[in-house]
Amino acid sequence: MTDKQEFGRRGEQLALAFYIENKYTILEQNWQSNHLEVDLIVKNDEYIVFCEVKTRSGNLLIDPQASVTPQKQRNLFHAANHYVLKHRIALEVRFDIIAIILNGDQHTLEHIPFAFMPKW
Repeated sequence: MTDKQEFGRRGEQLALAFYIENKYTILEQNWQSNHLEVDLIVKNDEYIVFCEVKTRSGNLLIDPQASVTPQKQRNLFHAANHYVLKHRIALEVRFDIIAIILNGDQHTLEHIPFAFMPKW
């Protein structure tokens, strides 16, 4: 595993811990459908959540919503649609972003629920 992959995995583990602490059920991590991937799929009583995790280093000012391009959003919508149909999910769908900034052993986490919605 490359340093970049390891860095991303560390962010995903922090995001996973966030959802667990907030009483979500973890359904999938790095779920793939053909060439599409969803970082985390979790659920609570109201929503099934498809989450994109963005991990950065240092004290950079980032706009996590801008870093999830329209093409990435479309890919997530298609993957989510496939997952919901395949597993016959009856919950409302939500798309989140979790932005993590790692600085040595410290981190900050920003959770953005309803970060984007399908535009079809």
